[in-house]
Amino acid sequence: MSAKIISGNEVSQQLKDEMKQEVLGLKAQGLEPCLAVILVGEDPASKVYVSNKKKACEYIGIRSLESKLPVDATTEQLLEVIDGYNKDKSVHGILCQLPLPKHIPETEILRSILPEKDVDCFHPYNVGLISIGEVRFLPCTPAGVIELIKRGGFETSGKDVVIIGRSNIVGRPLSNMLDQRDMNATVTMCHTRTKDLKGRSAAADIVIAAIGVPEFVKADMVKEGAVVIDVGINRVDAPDNPKGFKLVGDVAFDEVKEKAAAITPVPGGVGPMTIAMLMKNTLTAAKETMK
Repeated sequence: MSAKIISGNEVSQQLKDEMKQEVLGLKAQGLEPCLAVILVGEDPASKVYVSNKKKACEYIGIRSLESKLPVDATTEQLLEVIDGYNKDKSVHGILCQLPLPKHIPETEILRSILPEKDVDCFHPYNVGLISIGEVRFLPCTPAGVIELIKRGGFETSGKDVVIIGRSNIVGRPLSNMLDQRDMNATVTMCHTRTKDLKGRSAAADIVIAAIGVPEFVKADMVKEGAVVIDVGINRVDAPDNPKGFKLVGDVAFDEVKEKAAAITPVPGGVGPMTIAMLMKNTLTAAKETMK
């Protein structure tokens, strides 16, 4: 029997509809949530992401601002734009689209955004709050994973969860979030140096793949009846496809779906959730200004 498909498209739409109603209430109180997005250069994938974020803002009713800088913009020019948004009280969230051109220091840029406007949750202060359970924002992709698990009705308390991948964007914060008291999972974070990664993964109740390797997780790495969350999105050659490529996750979907109880597809799984959680963080930032 094939696995239940966990649709990020459906869950993200539910979230956006809920937020749309919430924004109407905030506007009635005189508060218009606002997200400022900064794009440096002409990276095609980044332009698509920024466009999708703008569409989500329009649907929900969040005011969106956009600053575009050329690929040869200096660090000082970018910091000046961020400083302007930091000082603008009508702007509640600031997002600097990654990756940045190589000559611009990413760490310096991300730390220049005020923590209370850091809706991507990349600032060390906000990341630190998660580790002690005093959350302001949650990183968008890990938060999307948690939301899929919760809304799918999958129990985490007392369950063994294996996260494959230890990036600061997904693996590490997700590990922190899953072992908090509201989730109560037992988490093992695996990586390239993990001994018997296959065995650890095959023993888990929930497997979360975020390693950036196309179709890395095979059926023999998944326990019968496990829940599988695929965070990866990889572009691979596909001569039969009119585009010449296709998008696949970090999980070999076709073989794993025959063994898992539930699985996220790629595309249409975790991806749409990332943008929905960005919108949620923007609303949180806006509401904080009312206190």
